[in-house]
Amino acid sequence: MTSTITIDGKTVPFTEGQTIMDAALAAKVYIPHLCHDPEFKPHGSCKLCVVEANGRNVTSCTMPASPDMVVINDTPELNEDRRALVQMLFVEGNHICPACEATGNCQLQAAGYYLRMQSPHFMHFYPPRRVDASHPDIFLDLNRCILCELCVRASRDIDKKNVFGISGRGIDSHLAVNSESGRLGDTDMAVTDKAAHVCPTGAILIKRKGYTVPIGQRIFDQKTLREFHLEQQKRVESEDGPDGG
Repeated sequence: MTSTITIDGKTVPFTEGQTIMDAALAAKVYIPHLCHDPEFKPHGSCKLCVVEANGRNVTSCTMPASPDMVVINDTPELNEDRRALVQMLFVEGNHICPACEATGNCQLQAAGYYLRMQSPHFMHFYPPRRVDASHPDIFLDLNRCILCELCVRASRDIDKKNVFGISGRGIDSHLAVNSESGRLGDTDMAVTDKAAHVCPTGAILIKRKGYTVPIGQRIFDQKTLREFHLEQQKRVESEDGPDGG
């Protein structure tokens, strides 16, 4: 059974079980996000997709759509909050975009451009974080990790390996590797695993692949974050079929 919500005054259909994000993307209404991927169970950690629904702020990737819900998404106030979140993600890690191998393919960088971020605004932390080059094919740089948990979900739900997890609390939260040594090279992770290819930043990189696509021809040299995410949703819907499974 199909019902409708309104997003910024536009009538958007949804079916039972869909979230606000699901309905919005299916209707080509874009809500900025980083930790959401239509292939995985929603997580709601990055908060970039917060919208106002019936008068209160909610994460649109986890909030189920309900009949006659009124959603406010694209406003200067909400986009200012999103821009501040992206700025905090930049200064909380160590994102040296011009020197990063992922530049041009990085969703965090693309979010900064999309939200018209002009500067980091906040003071940089430059926290000392671990770099793990122990795996023969995969490089792990925790300086770039934004704790979106896409690799955690991919390894657990798709690869069935549980290579990654989140350890610590608050400011001490960090991505952990599930091996006795804590090194990626001591896990059974393979370069063909889904978890090796879902990182939205440069935290997980495939070795010997750097710069195979020249700067200027990379994903976000060609399209905006909005275009990328809408194409991603369309691809997943096409693979899953019209009934979503």
